[in-house]
Amino acid sequence: MSRRARVAESAVVGLLLLLSTACGSRLPESDFEDRPGRTPTQNTAEPIRVGIITSATSPVGGDTFTGPRDGAKAYFDQLNARGGIDGRRVEVRTCDDGGSGVGNNECVHKLVDEDEVVALVATAALDYAGASRVSRARVPDIGGQPIGAAYDTYPHLYGIYGSLAPRDGKPGWDGKLYGGTEIYRYFKREEGARTAAVISYNQSSSAAYARLVTRGLKAEGYKVVTEQVDFALPNFRAAAADLKEQGADVVFDAIDTYGNAQLCKAMDDVGAEVIAKVTNVQNWTSTVREDYKDAPRCRNALWATGASRNYEDTDHDAVREFRDGTKGLKTHSQWQLEGWAAAKWFTDAARSCAETGVTRACVDRFMDSGKSYTADGLLLPVRYERLPEPPETRRTCLSVARWEDARGWVSQGDMSSECFEVPQLSYNP
Repeated sequence: MSRRARVAESAVVGLLLLLSTACGSRLPESDFEDRPGRTPTQNTAEPIRVGIITSATSPVGGDTFTGPRDGAKAYFDQLNARGGIDGRRVEVRTCDDGGSGVGNNECVHKLVDEDEVVALVATAALDYAGASRVSRARVPDIGGQPIGAAYDTYPHLYGIYGSLAPRDGKPGWDGKLYGGTEIYRYFKREEGARTAAVISYNQSSSAAYARLVTRGLKAEGYKVVTEQVDFALPNFRAAAADLKEQGADVVFDAIDTYGNAQLCKAMDDVGAEVIAKVTNVQNWTSTVREDYKDAPRCRNALWATGASRNYEDTDHDAVREFRDGTKGLKTHSQWQLEGWAAAKWFTDAARSCAETGVTRACVDRFMDSGKSYTADGLLLPVRYERLPEPPETRRTCLSVARWEDARGWVSQGDMSSECFEVPQLSYNP
C-alpha cells in the first residue's frame, strides 16, 4: 500500500476513534459504583470460552489495534494463574480480521457459531461489519473500542465508554451521535487557552472531524485558527508557521500519528510554542520518545485526554495490578489498560452467574443492568442505558495526562473530579 493510501486509512481510523470517544457515556463521580456480583460456586472444570477480534494485520499497521487484545489476554493469563473463575479457566480464542469487513464477518462466524464463545471481549476492529450478526446471536460484546458507531447502534454490544442511545438498529438518535465539549472547557479553564488551532487533511473524514472540533471550540468561546494540508504531500511547516503567526496557544488535530509527529517537528523548526498539543487515547503510549524523536519541545507539550485512569498511575492499586500483569509486554499503552478493564468486566459478569451458570444470557443480563461500572477505578463510570432523546447537556468527567521526558505521562488532577457540565453537539457518524 502506498504512503498516500496508508495516511488516508490512518486518518480515517483516528477520526473514528476521536468521534467515538467524544460521545462516550462517562458519568460523574457521584455515580461511581461497581456491581460485580457474588463469587460463584461451580462444580465443573470445563473452561469458559471467550473470543477477541482484532484487526491485527490491518492496512494501517500491525500495532494499531493490538493494545486492547494484549491487555485482555494479560488479564486472563493472570486470572487463570490464580485459579480462574472459581476453578474454571478462561479459554481465549483470538481472530485477526485483517481490517476488512469480509474478514470481520469470518471472525464473527468462527467465534460465535463454531467456537460458541460465551462473549466477545476487547474488540478492536477497523470495520466491525459483523456487529449486527453478533447482536442477532445475543452474544455480549464487552469493552470493545468504538471505532465506528456499532456500540451506539446494536443491543448486546457494550463498548468500553458506554452509551445512552436507544441501540435499536440505527446509530444514536435517528442516525445522529452526540459529543460534549469537556476537552475544550478543560484547556480553557485549567490552562487559560483562548486561541486554538485545528489541523486537518484535505480529505473528507478529516475535514468533517475538524469542523466538529471547530464547532465545539467556538461553543466554548475560543478564537479558532483552521489549517488544512494535503494528505499526500502535506506542508506542515506552512501550517506551523501560520499557527505561530496567529498566536495559537493550544492545537487540536484531525490527522494520523505520522502526521502528528511531522506537525510537531515543523512546530519545533519554526519555533511555534503552545500550551498544549492535544492528542487522544490511541496515542497515549510509552512510545512517545520514539514517535516524536525529532520534536523534543513539541513532544513535551503533548497532552492526552480520555476516559480511563492513566496507565502510569502506579500508586493506584488497580493500575499497579495492571502493570504487574503486563510486565512481559515491550511497550505500554492506555488501550492495553482498557483491554485489561474489559476482561475484568467480563469476569465480574461471569461471577454474577453463580446460580444459573455462565451463559450468554446471564452475562448479558449483568451487562444490561443499567448500573455503572468502573473496573475498580480503572474507568470513569460506564453505563449502558436507553434514553428516548439525547441529552442537551451532560456532566462529563475527563482523564488528562501530560507527557514529560523525565517522567512519562503525568496525570493532571484526578479523573473523577475533572468534571464539567457541557453542551452535547450532534454529528453524523
